[in-house]
Amino acid sequence: MPVITTSVTTDLAPADVLRILTDFGPGRAEAFPNVDQSTLIVHEVGDTWADVTEGNKLGWERERYEWDAQAGTITAVTTDSNLWAAGSRWDYRLTPAGTGTEVQVRLERHAKGLLGHLVGAMIPLLGERTVRSGITRALSAR
Repeated sequence: MPVITTSVTTDLAPADVLRILTDFGPGRAEAFPNVDQSTLIVHEVGDTWADVTEGNKLGWERERYEWDAQAGTITAVTTDSNLWAAGSRWDYRLTPAGTGTEVQVRLERHAKGLLGHLVGAMIPLLGERTVRSGITRALSAR
């Protein structure tokens, strides 16, 4: 079960970071490097939650997003995927840092199938840099 943690600091306010990370509109595929428009399906969205399928040609996952603006938290828990078992997850904590925000990210993966185990083996090697780069790109693209 690979787990990585990393953080990114941005000059965006926590409310702006929350808005970007929970925006499931068509710009999501352009902002997030591992999301292709062809796999982005928004099943349902509420005020503080969303049921979304996203990914790319290699891997996709359906996730239940939940967020709490006051607490500065976002979770995305996998409910279905071609690579990851249910319960895999992303956890974000948004902490004010001066006039900006520190975005702490925790990624936990439970592999499913041979391809999931192969991709999962790469997470300790490339995961932290890839996650940090993806978050930085998404926050600067919006």
